[in-house]
Amino acid sequence: MCHSGRVTGNDAPNDNAPSGAAPHALPGLDSATPSLIAVEQLEDRKDDLRAAIKERRSQLDQRALAASAEEIAQQVLDLTSALGIERGETVAAYVSRRHEPGTLPTLDALHTAGFEVLVPVLGPALDRCWGRFTGVDDLAQLAPGRPLEPRGDPEEAPAVGRARLVLCPALAIDDEGVRLGLGGGWYDRALLHAAPDATVVGVVYDEESHHPRLPRAPHDIPVRGVLTPTSWWHLTAA
Repeated sequence: MCHSGRVTGNDAPNDNAPSGAAPHALPGLDSATPSLIAVEQLEDRKDDLRAAIKERRSQLDQRALAASAEEIAQQVLDLTSALGIERGETVAAYVSRRHEPGTLPTLDALHTAGFEVLVPVLGPALDRCWGRFTGVDDLAQLAPGRPLEPRGDPEEAPAVGRARLVLCPALAIDDEGVRLGLGGGWYDRALLHAAPDATVVGVVYDEESHHPRLPRAPHDIPVRGVLTPTSWWHLTAA
């Protein structure tokens, strides 16, 4: 259940890794089980990729990042128009953190255009909740190490089911729609509640799209499109 109270920690909703017990803690299986070794190797590969991409992002020029955030907002508005999403309908997005493709101009633009805008809220026990974005001034740092979140009461996980478009954070996306997140599995679990016909789009910098084939675990939910500061496109493989 979602509550207005927040938990502390770094389990932010910009992630992409399995939930529950760690592989070595699964009942009835020991550390030598081949399938578990394969899972651990896959996650190690993901972690290596995450570290490399985060390092590259940390070197990006701040003025260029601000400009790219404005470009992303225009791409998102173009996408909503192409999808025929009308005023009053719902778009689920997210509040970007430092070095991520910036989304604050996008959130403002969507809100100004009359869309209902939902962004992630992390409740107790990693509840997958959503808050309604009503303006940048309503966002607050509600726990250390977490993205900004709306102050209002959050909605339960199924709220994302009314979104025609879902924008997801990513570190890289390949041409099969596999999304490399930050680790933690928030979005893979949250997307289980998305409408079957929702357009789920990952947002990355241009050089992070068309990535060579990314490692994919069984729980990883592929995106159906990619959006960068300069373009957006649908993925047929997803």
